[in-house]
Formats: sequence, C-alpha cells, structure tokens
Amino acid sequence: MTAAALQLADAGIPQKIVRAGNRLDAWIESQDFCGWDPHDALNSPIVRAMTLGSRRLGIVWLQLVKRSPLNLRPLLLVQKGFNPKAMGLFMASYLRKGDEARVRRFARWLIEHATPGYHGPCWGYNFDWPNRGFFAPRGTPTIVNTAFIGLAFLDSAQLMPVLAREVDAVGIARGVCEFMLRDLNTLESDGRVCFSYTPLDRRWIHNANMLAAQLLAETGKMTGEDSLTTAAIAAARFTAGNQRSDGSWPYGAASNDGWVDHFHTAYVLVALRRVGRAAGTAELEEHVRRGYQFWQQRMFDRDGVPMYYPGRRYPIDIHAIAEAVLALLEFRDVDAQAEERARALAEWAIDNMQDERGFFHYQIARHYRIRIPYMRWSQAWMQRALSEIEFQSRLKAGI
Repeated sequence: MTAAALQLADAGIPQKIVRAGNRLDAWIESQDFCGWDPHDALNSPIVRAMTLGSRRLGIVWLQLVKRSPLNLRPLLLVQKGFNPKAMGLFMASYLRKGDEARVRRFARWLIEHATPGYHGPCWGYNFDWPNRGFFAPRGTPTIVNTAFIGLAFLDSAQLMPVLAREVDAVGIARGVCEFMLRDLNTLESDGRVCFSYTPLDRRWIHNANMLAAQLLAETGKMTGEDSLTTAAIAAARFTAGNQRSDGSWPYGAASNDGWVDHFHTAYVLVALRRVGRAAGTAELEEHVRRGYQFWQQRMFDRDGVPMYYPGRRYPIDIHAIAEAVLALLEFRDVDAQAEERARALAEWAIDNMQDERGFFHYQIARHYRIRIPYMRWSQAWMQRALSEIEFQSRLKAGI
C-alpha cells in the first residue's frame, strides 16, 4: 500500500470510496473535463431546425433526447463541450484534493468565460435552454451556475490562499454579488426578497434564491460588508416564509412550480443553514430543523437511497445521490448518523451506478437504465461528493 493510501486508511476512509474516486478522476481527466449534458439537445443543428423556433417544441425535443436510454447525440451531431457549472464544481473538488495546477486552470477558464455585459462576473450554460417558464439562450447567466462558481472562488480563499490572491478570488465573489444585486429581477415584500433565476425572467425559485443568499452571506462575512448580509437575510426570510407545514419547500413560488424534489430541497437546506451561520443569526434554525426532518423522513427509501419525489423510488438519479451525500455531511455535527449514512450512500452508488470504465450512470428507471456519462449532472457532482468525503475525513484525522 502506498504512503497516500495508508494516510487515507488512517483517516478511516473506506478503500472502496478511495478506489472509486480515483477511477472517476481518471475517466474525467481522460475526457479533459469535456462532455455532454442532459439538456444540450439544442446544440444539435438538426434539432434546432426541427423546433421551428418554438420554445415548446424545444422543450419536447430536449425531453425526448434527455430521457432516451440511447445516446442520440452523436447521430444528432451534438458536440461535447465545457460546461461552466461543471468547471466550477471541478474547481471545488480539486481544491479539496490540493491540486493547485488544475485549480489554477479552472479558475482562469472561468474568468475568461464569464458572460460579458453585466455588473459582475456571471455564467450560464453552454447550450440554449428552453424551460417551462422562459427561453435562455446559450450563455445567459443563471443564478445557480453563478452562485456555485462564486462559492468555489470563496473556497479557494480558505484552501489555497496564495492562488486566491493571484486570481483575486474574493474580488470575483464580490463581483458576483454585484451581478445578483444589480442585474437580476427581484420580488420584494415586507422586507423579504426573491431573486430571479436569470436576468431575463421573473420566475421565483427557492433553491436558486437560497444559493444567491448563501453567496451574499459568505461574501459579506469575508469582506465585512453588512449590506451583503442584510440582502442575504432578506432572501432567506422569503424562502423560509414559504416553507410548508410539513417542513418541505415547493420548487418555486408559482402555482405550477409546486412540486417537491430531493436535490433542490437539499440545496435549500444547506444554503439556509449556511446563511444563518455566516450572518450569526439563529432565526433560521427552526426552519432548517423542520426541513431536515422532512427531507430525512420523506425523501429516502427504506434502503437509504434518495427518492426523486416524495414516495417515488424512481428514477434513482445520480445527482440526487451526490447532493444527498453533501447535505448529510453538512449536518454531521447535529446528526450522529449523517456521516455514516453519507458513506453508505456513496458505496451504494459505487456498487449500483458506477460503470466499469469509471464514470457514473445518469439514472435508474423502473424498467431500464440510462448509462450516458453526463459530465456536469453526473460526473462533476459525484466527484464533488466523493472528494468531500475524503476531505472531511482528512480534516477529522488531522492529515
């Protein structure tokens, strides 16, 4: 056993997780971090022609390609691409691996590929994205992409301070706050605020709002700006105030956005907790407690596997699994079983969804499986989850 492997064993990390993470890293790196996405159908010139410029037809074609167990993209001439959100997730993972060269690459790529024309750095997708609320052309900045990327830059200030100073990581995160505060639409009521998903829409989505709040709160804590903390608390109060009596949150505020799903609920929980901690307030704790109780009781099946929707085992989605691992690790200080459950869930995914080539499958449906190796949705998120298990174990062991 190598010295590195002995260190990991001393940290108490199961070798199955270590080996699976190494195999996944090798596959991702063999692809140079470039790949397909569940939502990239409109990168096909054939599909674009068949939509006839209709957003609704675009949604139909996107869903057909996304749900097919066969990868139709080569036939439809969809090229693999670099996804900004994936690059942000890779940056967060390789920060935890201590790989300065790759972190520098991701940071510089993200800086160079920020969408121009806004008050601060922001990022969208590398494909046109038709959805039920609006149409977002390729590159349209989204609050979710931008928040995750901004948080990765903040992470670098803690984990690689020399590199962070080199790229002005805190300045980039502060610029992201300017984008959120000045370029996004807002819904304001009684001192509460909800940020729009993009600068183009007025769709009020709770997980997106909370990711913005987290970025604002954590940046405000780092820079000492009370105005950012105030904005974060206002957004958190909006989402906290829309919590249902059972502890859940709907996806969004509109009547047609009333569903509840696993990983968006986890986003809200983690961000709400992080906002309270960064702002130094206890006012959100009861909302977090009730939300975590709902998530634990209603969003996992009897085997401990995430259910996409409450009470529905299928589809088993790799993104939901990855976010469940991360959320469980977030709550390990208040839930004595959370870390063990996170590791058990990671091992379940390795046994049931990792391909022999190293990547993770997208979904297991009731009667079939989608094995397509999506780079952002599947690989970047599972790498982020596995790297967090190793990172937290190292910290705990003092390695």
